[in-house]
Amino acid sequence: MRSLLPWAWSFVLAALLLGPALAPGYLLSYDMVWVPDLALRPDFLGVGSALPRAVPSDAVVAVLDEVIPGMVLQKVVLLGSLVSAGAGSAALVRGSMLTRMAVSTFVVWNPFVVERLLLGHWPVLLGYAVLPWLILVARRGRESGPGPALCLLVPLGSLSAGAGLVTALVVLGFGWSGRLRQDMRLFALLLAGNAPWIFSGLLHVGEATSDARAATLFALHGEGHLPAPLAALGMGGIWNAEVVPATRAGVLGVVMTVLIVVVAAAGFSRWLREETRRDRWVQVVLWCIGWGWAVFTWAASDATGWLVSHVPAGGLLRDGSRLLALCLPLFIVLLAHGAHVLRARVRDEAAALITAVGLVLVPIALMPDAAWGVSGDLAAVDFPDGYDAARVAMDGHRDGTGADGDVVVLPFSAYRAPTWNHGRKVLDPLPRFLDRDYVSNDELVVDDVLIRGEDPRVPEVRDALGLPTAQERARALAELGIGFVVFDSSGPHDGLADGPDDRPGIAGDVIVDEGPVRVVALAGVSGRSTPLAWSWVAGLGWALFVGLVVVGSMGRVVRGRTRQV
Repeated sequence: MRSLLPWAWSFVLAALLLGPALAPGYLLSYDMVWVPDLALRPDFLGVGSALPRAVPSDAVVAVLDEVIPGMVLQKVVLLGSLVSAGAGSAALVRGSMLTRMAVSTFVVWNPFVVERLLLGHWPVLLGYAVLPWLILVARRGRESGPGPALCLLVPLGSLSAGAGLVTALVVLGFGWSGRLRQDMRLFALLLAGNAPWIFSGLLHVGEATSDARAATLFALHGEGHLPAPLAALGMGGIWNAEVVPATRAGVLGVVMTVLIVVVAAAGFSRWLREETRRDRWVQVVLWCIGWGWAVFTWAASDATGWLVSHVPAGGLLRDGSRLLALCLPLFIVLLAHGAHVLRARVRDEAAALITAVGLVLVPIALMPDAAWGVSGDLAAVDFPDGYDAARVAMDGHRDGTGADGDVVVLPFSAYRAPTWNHGRKVLDPLPRFLDRDYVSNDELVVDDVLIRGEDPRVPEVRDALGLPTAQERARALAELGIGFVVFDSSGPHDGLADGPDDRPGIAGDVIVDEGPVRVVALAGVSGRSTPLAWSWVAGLGWALFVGLVVVGSMGRVVRGRTRQV
């Protein structure tokens, strides 16, 4: 029963952090867009025109929500990630129960988790959550070789390219044995777990560079009184100031960072004595990569800009604070040793207990506005009725005599702030609500600076929308394979212009005009097909990924039956 306490405490922390997000409805915040039934489409498999930034996460969700409703699945993923992060960190360290619970609090209740949650980076949080478990399993694998647990954890931690990179580095660090055959198996396992985005990325290598201006905007940033390098010491420093909790900008942010440094410093000597030399080196190297790269993006943004604009896939490294997840292994063990030492230094038993309990609760006290869905910012909502009407109407055209083809949603901008979403910014949710492939504007406006996108169809669509007449626009869009143009007037967008206004006239058949949504079906749509070679390459990547999950699942079943016998 005692062993369940870290799980129970982590659940309390997760529930307190998510708050209204756990109510019926969908949590829509920046990049986090979940819908009732996400359709599996070419872009999600990595064979569309856009870079595979959401591969394999979107495809995995599209498959799973056929079994678990999207609303429930989202809450399971978010709650499970936070609980797993807290319980995993407690399982990774030794010490009293209060020491382990204190580590759980620091791991769940910190700027990295809160800011990534607000920014909607759930695959990053899921990868963050499995890191402690990966360390435990990879250590065991050094002696016996990669096992079924690693075959399941690696895909779970690699649902985005950035998370997959972090997962691979951690597994290599703790799992590398020095035995050639075993290490080749480990490398093959990591390749299979990351194969969907790697293989589909190779198909888009010609477009796999980013706007150099993005380097400065996405670099590590300071928070309030904390300059960027110090903010990173406390697992903060995200580029988007809109998702930084208010307390991080004041004195409490400084106090929290100082507390983390003091507790970690208190545990340094014990860390040197208790941890193996191998693990110490791995923890330090991973921390240096994570913190060092984050600071490098802040200190040398010109060099980062050259990297992301000239080296394919360099854009993976433009978000400076994302790699701070690599700091987690050292972060966990130093805080655990520090909490143990600080409690041991207090001679009075009652005072020692108060110290231990204080360490469990102090992160919450120093970032109180993270509670209850970050002071209510994370609240579940329902989609407008017009969205359902648009989806049903388009389904009716699939086998009829009307238009076919992909979807474009206007205003043609990346982000919305719909009134029905309480004015919170979110990546345009309507295309994902529909069951057809779509062209989504991947150009971003950050601090009034336009960041060039990476999908070659986006400028073509923009040019078509800029033509002088409704008939010319419709004809040009149809030639690009666009079969539906959807107007969504439910709220402000990110300010990108669409020509003379945000709702240029498009000639076609109006099949829906309900609530904020108006759908125009175009005629004479040109067909689009995926090159056969692309299908084979992407299919191989997916075969490796699915095969790894199957092998891991079968291995767990076999081991379970063997233990019963």
